[in-house]
Amino acid sequence: MADVNFRIGHKDYSLQAQDGEEKLLRRAAGMLNAEAEKIIAQAGRMPEPRLLLLAGLMLADRVSSLEDRAEAAEREAQRLRSNSAPISVVPEDLEDAMAELAARAEALADRAEEVLER
Repeated sequence: MADVNFRIGHKDYSLQAQDGEEKLLRRAAGMLNAEAEKIIAQAGRMPEPRLLLLAGLMLADRVSSLEDRAEAAEREAQRLRSNSAPISVVPEDLEDAMAELAARAEALADRAEEVLER
């Protein structure tokens, strides 16, 4: 385990993180600190518990908004998948040419069978 040091608002913290998770902890602490700094800029210095609570609530609000947007995007994607006609990736002229080649191949196979039957 590694010790990770960071600052939130006006206070320094140190927590232990599982090996390899130090970067995640620093990122999360950075996000919380950014919210705390906004609060301090608007309201001034305040008690640590209140600052952490408000910063956490602001982050929770942002996450909630992102979840709502993600759910709406998923519903829209589902609607588009269910309402859309299949998209052909083969150009129409290529489909026609392939159909003609298939017809010619069948005709040649029929002729070959006739020759073999004689």
